[in-house]
Amino acid sequence: MTAAIGSSHAPVPSLVNQFKEGLDAPICLTWEWTYACNLACEHCLSSSGRRDPYELDTAEMKAVIDELDRMQVFYVNVGGGEPTVRPDFWELLDYAVAHRVGVKFSTNGLRIDDRRAAQLAAMDYVDVQISLDGASREVNDAVRGPGSYDMALRALESLASAGMRDFKISVVMTRHNVAQLDDFKRVADHYGAQLRITRLRPSGRGADVWDELHPTAEQQHQIYSWLTAHGQDVLTGDSFFHLNALGSTPLPGLNLCGAGRVVCLIDPIGDVYACPFAIHDAFKAGNVRDHGGFQQVWSDSELFSDLRRPQSAGACSSCAAFDACQGGCMAAKFFTGLPLDGPDPECVMGHGESAMSVVDLSGLPRPSKDHSRSGRRTVSLGMPAVPAKPCDSSPLASGL
Repeated sequence: MTAAIGSSHAPVPSLVNQFKEGLDAPICLTWEWTYACNLACEHCLSSSGRRDPYELDTAEMKAVIDELDRMQVFYVNVGGGEPTVRPDFWELLDYAVAHRVGVKFSTNGLRIDDRRAAQLAAMDYVDVQISLDGASREVNDAVRGPGSYDMALRALESLASAGMRDFKISVVMTRHNVAQLDDFKRVADHYGAQLRITRLRPSGRGADVWDELHPTAEQQHQIYSWLTAHGQDVLTGDSFFHLNALGSTPLPGLNLCGAGRVVCLIDPIGDVYACPFAIHDAFKAGNVRDHGGFQQVWSDSELFSDLRRPQSAGACSSCAAFDACQGGCMAAKFFTGLPLDGPDPECVMGHGESAMSVVDLSGLPRPSKDHSRSGRRTVSLGMPAVPAKPCDSSPLASGL
C-alpha cells in the first residue's frame, strides 16, 4: 500500500532548519548591477562610486537572467551603486520581467522623473525602493550627500503622482535617525509608500563610520519597541533578528543568518558572495562567468556547502537568548573582528561589547573592493555635509 502523504513517522524539519540546509535556489538574491554612483554615501556597503571596467555587459546580464528563470528565482533585489545609471538599465528591467524574474530595485531617485515613474507604474513584477536616511534634509544629507534629500523626495512625488503602488522608502538606521522613526512613517504614509528599515552594517565604507553611526544600546531597545508596535506595517529585510533577545515578542521575518543558504549576492563583475554585507574574499564563492554559471556556484561551491552544514553556537551556546537571536549577523561580526561563532557586536545582552573590548582594531579585515571616487568628501557625521567636488556630482563624469 502506498503511504498517504504526511503519514511517515520521519520528523518533518522546521522551515528554519530547511533554510539552514540550503535550498535549490536563493529566496532572496541581491544583484548589484553597477558600482557607478552619483552619490558617495558615508555608509555605502559596497564602497561604490566608479564603474568597474570588468562590469558584466548587456549580453552577460541577460544570460544570468536566463539562468535565474530556469532556476525559478522569482525576483531579485537590484542595487549598486546607482543601478539606473547603466545605459541598459531599462532594457534589462524589461528583459527580466519578460523572463518571469521580478525586480525590486533600490535607487537614490536620480532617474525617477514623471515619465519613468509612469512607466514603472504600468509594469508588473517591478518594485521600487527610494533610499532616504533622514526624515529631515540635515540628517539625510550629512550621510548621503548634499541635495540627496530633495532628489529622493522628487522621486517619491513622481511615483505617487503616477499611481505607483507598494513602492518603498528604504532607511538604514543610524544613531542620528532612530528618533525620526515616527517621522519616516509619516513620510511613507504621505506618499502612499511602505516604510522599510534596515540595519547598518560595518561593511564597505560603513566600516569607517561604524563607531560613529551604529545605534547605541538604548536606541536598539527603541528600535525593538517601535517595531513590535509597527512591525506589521513596516518591512525590515529580516535584518534585526539580533533584537529578538530583548523580549518574548519576536519580530516578523526570518530569524537566522541566511548567508549562502537562502540569500547571496552577485556583484557587478559577476563575483558571487554568500552575503550582500560581506564583500570580502573570505565569502566569495565563485563567479557567474565561470563554467556552469551561477547555478554551479549556488549548488556546488565549497563555501556554500560549508555554510549549509550545522554551525556551532560557539561562545553563545551558554546564552539563554541564543534560540531567539541565533548569534546575530555574520558580516557584522567579521568586519568588527569577532569570531563567526561569537556574539554579534550589537548583542543586546552585552556580550558583543565585552568581546569587542579585546579585539585588536589594527588587524580588522577590510572589504576586498573599493570603488570610491578619489577625493571623496569627508563629513563630520551629524553635521551639515561638505559639498562634493563638481566632477563628483555626475554619474556620467569621466572616471566612473
